[in-house]
Amino acid sequence: MKTVDVRTDLGVIRGLEERGIRVFRGVPYAKPPVGERRFTAPESPDAWDGVLEAFKDPAQCPQPDMTQGFYGKEFYTDPAFPLPEMSEDCLYLNIWAPEDVQNAPVAMWIHGGGFDHGFNSEMEFDGKAFAERGVILVTINYRVGVFGFLALEELREADPHHSAGNMGILDQIAALNWIRTHIAAFGGDPERITVFGQSAGAMSTETLICSDLTKGMIHGALMQSAAGLDMGLKKYKTAEEAYAVGACIMELTGTKNVKELREVPAMRFVEILPELYARTGGLTFVPVVDGYVLKEPQEETIRAGKLPEIPYMLGSTAQDITVPEGTDGRESAWYKGIKAWTDLYSDHAWRYYFDHPLPSDSAGSFHSSELWYVFGTLGRCWRAMQEDDYRLSEEMVEAWVSFFRSGDPGWEKAPYCRTFE
Repeated sequence: MKTVDVRTDLGVIRGLEERGIRVFRGVPYAKPPVGERRFTAPESPDAWDGVLEAFKDPAQCPQPDMTQGFYGKEFYTDPAFPLPEMSEDCLYLNIWAPEDVQNAPVAMWIHGGGFDHGFNSEMEFDGKAFAERGVILVTINYRVGVFGFLALEELREADPHHSAGNMGILDQIAALNWIRTHIAAFGGDPERITVFGQSAGAMSTETLICSDLTKGMIHGALMQSAAGLDMGLKKYKTAEEAYAVGACIMELTGTKNVKELREVPAMRFVEILPELYARTGGLTFVPVVDGYVLKEPQEETIRAGKLPEIPYMLGSTAQDITVPEGTDGRESAWYKGIKAWTDLYSDHAWRYYFDHPLPSDSAGSFHSSELWYVFGTLGRCWRAMQEDDYRLSEEMVEAWVSFFRSGDPGWEKAPYCRTFE
């Protein structure tokens, strides 16, 4: 392993290179959202003198402990992949790029986690498999929970665009802007950026393609579990609904204004979440129809045929969220909503269905199960993966890479991977 330097307009970034893959971890795409910048839109980072050593994964935004329960065992408790520290100073991204590449397709990954947890360096995420096939992967952090989605009239009035409650989405747009501005220095093509994500990351991707703020910036969009129509999941709040959640947050923290909120210790906003969820119900943190990031609910934009004419791919798993146990996932509202979405854009939209049961227990094809296969990281999983798992993962990686390159997953070339329609 050796170091490698890349010169950007902001300064020199030093990463590590091994076997032709360059990795840069913890690259800032915005100023730290701390102090007076807590609960405000992200600001572009300052240039630096000297060399920025990008060797370490960034901090995760303060969030609940995810080490317990099913997902704890699945993704968060392997000592070989210790969790990063928590800090509000979390607006960083990681990059995997092949050496000596030019105008390579770029994929920007948005992690899931119900908009209240998750981070860009989870053990199941890795860009090596993509980079080996000529694609640059960028995984991003964004603010979650109260830090990313607090909406208050006082904040709206102070914002130059009168935006409210969408700091986390604005973080994602800032990361996308950073990639478009600087990815050429890493060998990437700023005009070929595919945004993809799973669960809340899929909802985020759906939100980005519905926003006027990203027009002309996204080359393709791939949404894994959570994008669709009439799925029984409300993926937005009105400003008034978001303000009601904000009032509850102030009550639980004993604060009267934004100044006092900015003095509250960060972990206090995590501690109040159980009570906040008990009072609010449903998904407490989601994008807000604020007239700036979103001018209308996502489904209205989609139904009106107003999405950009770019390639899309949507899918879900057989035992995904809302699928009743023992039923066919294709009959669920979740999957039917994906079908309705892709049918509207059938000339440039693909649909997949992941029904491969994972080994070692009876969980089946659960929500998030496809992540190991998509990123080619089966070797990190605690499960006793078999030859058919590795074969399927190989073909899914190839399909995702094909989509990043051309907008077509090329599923007819993957006879073992019978997940596409």
